Amino acid sequence: MVPVLEEMRRRGHQVFLRTLASELPEMRRLGFEAEAIAAELEALPMDDWRARTRPGALKRALKIQLRRAPLDCRDLEDAIAAVKPDAVIVDALALGALTAAEARGGPWACSCPFPLPIPSRSGPPTGFGLRPAHGPLGRARDQVLNSLGEIGFDRLAASTLSKLRAEVGLPPLRHAREVYSRAPLHLYMTAEPFEYPRPDWPESIVMVGPCSWEPDGGLPAGLEDAEGPLVLVTTSTEFQDDGRLAEVAVEAMRDEGLRVIATMPSAAIEGLPGAVAAAAVRFAPHTPLLRRSVCAITHGGMGATQKALALGVPVVAVPFGRDQFEVARRVEAARAGTFLSSRKLEPERLRAKVHEAIECRPGAERIARAFAAAGGPETAADAVEQRLLS
Repeated sequence: MVPVLEEMRRRGHQVFLRTLASELPEMRRLGFEAEAIAAELEALPMDDWRARTRPGALKRALKIQLRRAPLDCRDLEDAIAAVKPDAVIVDALALGALTAAEARGGPWACSCPFPLPIPSRSGPPTGFGLRPAHGPLGRARDQVLNSLGEIGFDRLAASTLSKLRAEVGLPPLRHAREVYSRAPLHLYMTAEPFEYPRPDWPESIVMVGPCSWEPDGGLPAGLEDAEGPLVLVTTSTEFQDDGRLAEVAVEAMRDEGLRVIATMPSAAIEGLPGAVAAAAVRFAPHTPLLRRSVCAITHGGMGATQKALALGVPVVAVPFGRDQFEVARRVEAARAGTFLSSRKLEPERLRAKVHEAIECRPGAERIARAFAAAGGPETAADAVEQRLLS
């Protein structure tokens, strides 16, 4: 959201931000009036990586969001009372804050930096990581799975969300998943053809493309003078036990004439094998590395994956959970790279997927052009002004 907020401020709007405590120094340096979200929210980290199955991981992730929901509802209510804003923009994962924004009654929007879980008749249901289907059987598959997804979401979330909505004076939802579609405006941080065509989606959804941002600063010591073509490896910002992606990548690329650089913000670098530790850094600005990369190996996070594609760099997506299977499948469907299951992650397979992905550069460049055409922060700011503030 930083580029969008910077564009709003450039147009003369005053921006108030609620974010993680660790982000306050940088956000204030950028000139935003920033305060930390409630400490209780940060004390509820994701533990979906402990699950043994994909359905189990999705359930654990949703349960954490639901435990956070009453907290982020009150947190946004407090922020609104303090600031009295003209409009509110809420992250789509903050289910309670979405509820508080709706209850407020004023202009508000939802920002979504992951595959938007609003059902559609014209594409695969979100959450299963499926390839797009065609023909009557494919449509039947999607209809059945959409219904199953709705039933499963209701079973887990309906009670919590109904209680929360009643507390703030809102009527119950027909289905709990409708919490994602209530906003008058959705700033969706992607664009076709990376997202599947969804002609039946509501007009509230505005695809603005990825609005990539990274802090100022140079590369860590040892990377500024790195020579030769690179392969950038990214792992999850929020711990997911995906550190072995870097280990396998280093082994896979050892004799390929490609230098591996792995950013591992949430994994333990200390104690890694020597070659992996030498390739790993906690954080690094991705853009200068991607400009020299022939391929990016990502964990399937939408931010890192789309940042690579926005620069025309093909991707090997190795999803470990959450929305990452959806992102990885879109990489494959767009012919902008390759998909490798984390269960099949081993050096020979990864090496083959890297070489296959490198041949997908034309597809990645096609996605880059589409992302640029979507308009990014300018399109998002236009939508906010025209739909919420006019």
